[in-house]
Amino acid sequence: MAVSRRTLLATGAAAGVTPLAGPPHTAAASGRPDGATRVRTGFERLAADGYRLLDGQRVGVITNQSGITSDARGVVDVMHADRRVRLRAVFGAEHGYRGTPQAGLSEGDYTDPASGLPVYDTYRKSGQPLADLFDRAGVDTLVYDSQDAGARFYTCIWTLYDCMVAAALAGKRFVVLDRPNPAGGREAYGPVLERAYATFIGRAPIAQAHGMTVGELALLYNGEFVPSVAGRAVPLTVVEMSGWRRGDFFDATGLPWVPPSPNMATPDTALVYAGTGMFEGTTMSEGRGTVRPFEMLGAEGLDGRWARAANAAGLPGVHFREAYYSPTFGPSQGRTVGGLQLHVHDRHAFDPVRTGIALLVTAKRTWRGFAWRPDRFIDKLTGSPRVRTMIDAGAGTDEVTGAWQRELTAFRAVRRRYLRYR
Repeated sequence: MAVSRRTLLATGAAAGVTPLAGPPHTAAASGRPDGATRVRTGFERLAADGYRLLDGQRVGVITNQSGITSDARGVVDVMHADRRVRLRAVFGAEHGYRGTPQAGLSEGDYTDPASGLPVYDTYRKSGQPLADLFDRAGVDTLVYDSQDAGARFYTCIWTLYDCMVAAALAGKRFVVLDRPNPAGGREAYGPVLERAYATFIGRAPIAQAHGMTVGELALLYNGEFVPSVAGRAVPLTVVEMSGWRRGDFFDATGLPWVPPSPNMATPDTALVYAGTGMFEGTTMSEGRGTVRPFEMLGAEGLDGRWARAANAAGLPGVHFREAYYSPTFGPSQGRTVGGLQLHVHDRHAFDPVRTGIALLVTAKRTWRGFAWRPDRFIDKLTGSPRVRTMIDAGAGTDEVTGAWQRELTAFRAVRRRYLRYR
């Protein structure tokens, strides 16, 4: 049954924002194993209403291979085949529209052979150059639909931010089709970015595990950050999901998982990524080149002492198995790496960022070969030099995680204003 126009255009509290309301989040509609129905994404609700939100608009879609329907069709292909949508362009980001390149790469500009639509590369573009790209593409409205991983340093949420700023500069409308946070979104965890350390893996001060959906992030961006950069908020509509409750993990949604980037293999990867992604700031292996990236960590010469020390830390919700592996690509390709594998046994108790800090602390204490990357990439990942300098000074897990509690409490207060799901 189509959602009514009145419900679709319920006015939100933030300036320049028009969020779409969803039905009550009853147990039967929760998408959990005990529920009668699955989650409906923002795209499904937009399509169910006959795309009326896009009436008369020339549309560009910002998406990748994770922008799919519940029956695994690409949203671009579905929209392109529907005469009610004037689809004019597709915009790709890091890893591209089809998701073929590895980290730090994109696909460039080309014509999509399936739809015949022009595909424009937004990777490493922002501000006025990106606004000019939207003008050149001849679109009136930008539609964003991409699966997030729940961590501040996952670049898709900063493509969202950059595109919102550029759309404000270019005078375009912006629509976000919401999808679940695969880590559940119960709460925010970890340090908050310091503005002096803003990069493409963190443009604005949000927590390392933000605990929000992309739709909620868009509302926060538009209310807190976009006007100060672009001079105005962007005309924004968030098409909310129905049936998703804060705290529901991805396997409770009934939706198919497509890796939104080559190494975000499963929802299990996303669950740990906000913590173990910090190992990209070390010289160790973060599991790329294995079937369990970010769940397998190690280095050449490491042995079982690290797993024993990690288990002795008594971290809630997770066990560590001594593990050995040989990556298929990367610096340790073809060589034996020793380390550990994370096994999360209680997702509700698991804190990914605290776990990541504990693993950094125990790795440094048990292995004399531990080192940060020379470019201090860890500071960009964590949003300041604090984690690196405190661990180097001998601080323990409690001391490091305690150092960011005041800023995290302040972020949580801001975050609550933009949450749209129970």
